[in-house]
Amino acid sequence: MEIHKTSFVVFILIIIFAIIHSGGAALRNKAESIMGPRLWRLLFVSASLPSAIILIGYFLTHRYDGIRLWNLQGNSFVFYTVWVLTAISFLFLYPATYNLLEIPSVQRPKIRIYSTGIMRVTRHPQAIGQIIWCIAHSLWIGTSFTLVTSLGLIFHHLFAIWHGDKRLEFKFGEEFYKFRESTSIIPFLAIIEGRQVFKFREYFKLSQIGILIAIIVIWTSHRYINIAVTQFIHLFCLNFLIGSLKLTHK
Repeated sequence: MEIHKTSFVVFILIIIFAIIHSGGAALRNKAESIMGPRLWRLLFVSASLPSAIILIGYFLTHRYDGIRLWNLQGNSFVFYTVWVLTAISFLFLYPATYNLLEIPSVQRPKIRIYSTGIMRVTRHPQAIGQIIWCIAHSLWIGTSFTLVTSLGLIFHHLFAIWHGDKRLEFKFGEEFYKFRESTSIIPFLAIIEGRQVFKFREYFKLSQIGILIAIIVIWTSHRYINIAVTQFIHLFCLNFLIGSLKLTHK
């Protein structure tokens, strides 16, 4: 059981992450009516961002824990497959889901239905991107810890797909029904069925260029991830210990 201790811990971290994100999304309408959209956005980010950072840091630190289920890292085909899938997952994850002006509340945060860009491919790009990322990294790392992490995140995002559609249906009604009819959850299905059209010009944006630059930077700096994670964990634990000691002596 000791060998799977970190797998249990990461499973708990995923549950906390899921509760904060999905729970925060469910509370959004009620919370905004009480404190306003900007204050709620800042409160939500202050809770969700640390949970995500802790989860990512813990995963990177312990990704080779548990039992080694398979080892395909010597296979060059698998190597390039993993990198291609990871790059694709980033293109799904970021441009369609983050409005950079809304994050710091420069613009008034507002729930909208977007029907262009990556939404033509799938109306849940963040979930699809996360699933692709999990598959790629599970294939590469091959440990029981990574498999538990991936399955936990995949199940969370499958729930988020259902939950997201329900929230949009409740808020937008007929507008959402039309949006649902012209889009699909499975990537490219709506395009194949003729319910949607893929438009290349919608992808020539600065956000897409930024993601491509990020992919290149990650590719070239991947060898330094272990060093960065070690330093981050030590710094995080040190700050946490100092803060705890200060509270104790008050």
